[in-house]
Amino acid sequence: MTAEIITIGDEILIGQIIDSNSAYISKELNKIGISVYQITSIQDERQHILTALKEAAERVDVILVTGGLGPTKDDITKKCLLEFFDDQLVRNEQVLRHIENLFEKYIETPISDLNRDQALVPSQATVLHNEYGTAPGMWFEKDRKVFISMPGVPYEMKALMAREIIPRLTETFSRPVILHKTVMTYGLGESAIAEKIEDWENGLPEFIKLAYLPNLGRVRLRLSAKGKDREVLEKAIEQEVQKLHGIIGDIIYGYEEENALEETIGRVLKENRWTLATAESCSGGRLASLFTEHPGASEYFMGSLVCYATRSKVEILGVEQELVDQFSVVSGEVAEAMAQKAREKMHADFAISTTGNAGPSKGDSDADVGTVFIGIATPSGTYSEKFNFGNHREKVVGKTVNKSMELILKAILHEKESQ
Repeated sequence: MTAEIITIGDEILIGQIIDSNSAYISKELNKIGISVYQITSIQDERQHILTALKEAAERVDVILVTGGLGPTKDDITKKCLLEFFDDQLVRNEQVLRHIENLFEKYIETPISDLNRDQALVPSQATVLHNEYGTAPGMWFEKDRKVFISMPGVPYEMKALMAREIIPRLTETFSRPVILHKTVMTYGLGESAIAEKIEDWENGLPEFIKLAYLPNLGRVRLRLSAKGKDREVLEKAIEQEVQKLHGIIGDIIYGYEEENALEETIGRVLKENRWTLATAESCSGGRLASLFTEHPGASEYFMGSLVCYATRSKVEILGVEQELVDQFSVVSGEVAEAMAQKAREKMHADFAISTTGNAGPSKGDSDADVGTVFIGIATPSGTYSEKFNFGNHREKVVGKTVNKSMELILKAILHEKESQ
């Protein structure tokens, strides 16, 4: 059972936006046993769209299209679908009422004929209700193939996938079971892990495949199994994961399908009624952003001070100028002071701080580019660690964020064990 995803839009091809839709769609299809054979990004151009539809239908069972359903002239997906299916437009009154209701309640500009024309849909299409937008999704069936057209706006597409498309695909097709279990590790590189688990990897059943997914100080180990019996696959994967814990359990912190590292940190904080704050310089607020992405973070995350310049560290956070003058703004002493001040100012149990030279220039410090100090303040004390994360700015920032998460989790777990 295979699918192809076609994303339509010049903005993707010129790099103006990132195609996040395909990643989401692929993951959701995989959950119900549909393998994505190919992902194609194409122009807003008639012949290109028609060719992509024709070729996809020759390869796969399900074709999912996103983009090009807006009200303006450059949105031509619906016209191309009409031509591909040799169809004609009909007005869908339910869609029209929905569009008018959206404009009445939420949109300040007056409704136009262009907006109303989004209620014109191909007569062969099954209309899929788009709760959050004016362009409906459309479901076609031809020669035992399913074609699905969705708007390119991510939150509209995701709602359609969850509420309309996945349930329909589940009802329409019999599918194999595809299972993934992704083990999250930190603190050890890909090659070092591979060496440790070589015998285990060589002993995996034929129907279980292993993939290494390294990313800035973390390595994800994804086990994938495909078959007919979900219970058999689940049991086999679980047995292999337990074996893996016996080999590298000290660096495993969770599973991607269950929770991210920041969610693990949040869970432990909530269980112990502890709170956390951050004081960020070189990480630029990314730590705070990770925590606040998750609903309910206000139970344990008190807030963040992003003090990028030296002056803000002194005047806002309260780090002593004498400390900066003596040790440099990129130092363990300043990192510790930042963590302490964040903990005090926000009345938190724990705090993380970051200060470093991400590059390409050295900024307010003479420390080498890539030098980062991470400070940790806990109820038991404050300390810092020094790192050199290389000379690429994005790599330095990404590794700073990942290592900060690793250190604060260790600190929280240590505090829990010492009670």
